Amino acid sequence: MQLHFSPSMRSVTISSSSNGGYGDLMKIKVAARHFSYRNVFHTILILAFFLPFVFILTAVVTLEGVNKCSSIDCLGRRLGPSLLGRTDDTGVSKLHSTFSYCHFSPILCKLLHGIPFLTQVYAVVCLLLFWQKLVKDFVKILNQVNTEEVPDGLKLPESFSQLVAEMKNNKYSAKEFALVLKGMMEKSEREIRESKFAELTNKHFAASAIPKGIHCLSLRLTDEYSTNAHARRQLPSPELLPLLSDNSLQHFVVATDNILAASVVVNSAVQSTLKPEKIVFHVITDKKTYAGMHSWFALNPVTPALVEVKGVHQFDWLTRENVPVLEAVESHNVIRKYYHGNHVTGANLSDTTPRSFASKLQARSPKYISLLNHLRIYLPELFPNLDKVVFLDDDIVIQRDLSPLWDIDLSGKVNGAVETCKGEDEWVMSKRFRNYFNFSHPLIAKNLNPENCAWAYGMNIFDLRAWRKTNITNTYHAWLKENLKSNLTMWKLGTLPPALIAFKGHVHPIDASWHMLGLGYQSKTNIDNVKKAAVIHYNGQSKPWLEIGFEHLRPFWTKFVNSSNDFISNCHILE
Repeated sequence: MQLHFSPSMRSVTISSSSNGGYGDLMKIKVAARHFSYRNVFHTILILAFFLPFVFILTAVVTLEGVNKCSSIDCLGRRLGPSLLGRTDDTGVSKLHSTFSYCHFSPILCKLLHGIPFLTQVYAVVCLLLFWQKLVKDFVKILNQVNTEEVPDGLKLPESFSQLVAEMKNNKYSAKEFALVLKGMMEKSEREIRESKFAELTNKHFAASAIPKGIHCLSLRLTDEYSTNAHARRQLPSPELLPLLSDNSLQHFVVATDNILAASVVVNSAVQSTLKPEKIVFHVITDKKTYAGMHSWFALNPVTPALVEVKGVHQFDWLTRENVPVLEAVESHNVIRKYYHGNHVTGANLSDTTPRSFASKLQARSPKYISLLNHLRIYLPELFPNLDKVVFLDDDIVIQRDLSPLWDIDLSGKVNGAVETCKGEDEWVMSKRFRNYFNFSHPLIAKNLNPENCAWAYGMNIFDLRAWRKTNITNTYHAWLKENLKSNLTMWKLGTLPPALIAFKGHVHPIDASWHMLGLGYQSKTNIDNVKKAAVIHYNGQSKPWLEIGFEHLRPFWTKFVNSSNDFISNCHILE
């Protein structure tokens, strides 16, 4: 006997063989299978609706962790009463306790109280789906409003409480609410931006002003110079004058009209060195400050170190005839308007960032057209008998012995300086030529590379013998004249840009630990790095002697202020 199935599986034939052939004993036809797509659709729909609830219940029961089930039969016994809306004292009551809405929403808890658990789950799922659609529609409206301009005549609430009140009274549509919200945010952003620019402008004027205490100190010391012979004594004493040109000593040069700042530079250097007897300071100041500066160092000697105080008017070489370009800098109308005019009027603040605006303001400090700020370019002529000097800005503090600087081999270069294009602080140590020059100017684009690394003024070792063999000073003058001709379109930041050009090819990089920058504008300066640095530089607007100085960085400077001095205490400095 054999069974034969038709290819369509619709009939089965039972046959037996006789006389070498086959005979059919029975033939069974199977009814054709007809499927209704409507029934299939309804089945899938029901399963799609029902299975998520089963999944949720299964997950809750599994996570509940009580009476763990190890079989489908156990899980069925626990889920069955819940699916039927019944309760028992074992799993379902605990399930209700676990899956309680009262923990999240008391209102929802009241609405669903007394409803079977499965119905509760269904209601919550429906609410979630509705909320999802609501959020999706609202996001769509927000995206639409984002591409539209807020109408000029739209009245905006002044506060959040006023917005809520107007929503209740006016019954805003979703789009109207989004427009009002956008208008309020844009208004707040404008006000914050304007406040930031106002803060930067006020900070600029505060940085340019002379504090009352420092002005008092200068006046009192000047008066002392005219009434006290000891304050007028020669510095240094006549027998020590030959040491001013002794190249076996360590010569420092500071050019400043700030008596207090100069005293901190000198005190910090003397207190930090291992051999103070080898230190000679050459302090250069302007004519109006000379008497007060001389009085201070005459009355407060730093023995065994030497201090010489000279005014620019006392240098025979430093005349207007020898430096005509500087006279042009001080008298040029465009220059005076740029440095002394209104720094906000006419400025397009909508196209600039606060950081960029702050940099532009710093570039407009009047000190940049001061002769004292340009003096460093004339060091070979001002000190014809010296071979090497370290030039220091007045906003630095020396924390380590600088004697090893004189042992650095500059490899025939003129300027030993710290490069400012690489370092831990990406804001302070990220300066290249592109940060200082306008490379859209043809002369700049032709002669300079925007990717060249910049270096820092503030603490520089100058080999004056090597300098005298170069054309650095004349190059500096030539580029200053070109920038004047272009109405300051080549660069606008003080004395460093022309120096970057003039010293091109004459700079020897020294280790960054010798000179740490940014303490006058980087409030997030690493304190550990500050403690390790040989020289810290408060370059920027937030000088330590100003009220806008950073409080956590000020102590590194104030510890070298002689607060017990009568002139300091009577002028209430740093109080």
